Amino acid sequence: MISLDVNGRRYTVDAAPEVPLLWVLREHLKLTGTKFGCGEGLCGACTVHLDGKAVRSCQIEAGSAAGKQITTIEGLPASHPLKQAWIAEEVPQCGYCQPGQIMQAASLLAGSPAPSVEEIVAAMNGNICRCGTYPRILRAVQKAAGGRP
Repeated sequence: MISLDVNGRRYTVDAAPEVPLLWVLREHLKLTGTKFGCGEGLCGACTVHLDGKAVRSCQIEAGSAAGKQITTIEGLPASHPLKQAWIAEEVPQCGYCQPGQIMQAASLLAGSPAPSVEEIVAAMNGNICRCGTYPRILRAVQKAAGGRP
């Protein structure tokens, strides 16, 4: 049994500690906003926050996440500036990578509330969008940061 704090709630899960956090979130807790992408930590589709830092949940063992605060896309309120900016800039195309993109951007803005374009590009590097919505992602992050896209 693993005890996990996810989105402000405590869950006890009957899973082996070495199971990737991604599968515990999706299969045990039914928090399906976090997506499976490459399974290698290379695409960012599975990005969640662990104690406020963006991590690839496919690379984190669930047991090592015990006692830490886990935030998934479901844990960000609809009124979150990034979610509002994502809608305003019409970022999603197929939408599959968008939860990971938003979680990566939220981690950036938590540590750097007014990032430069270069900082945004560097922070988002590694979160892959197969539809190529990168210009809209950049504008949305700028808008959420209070800057003009």
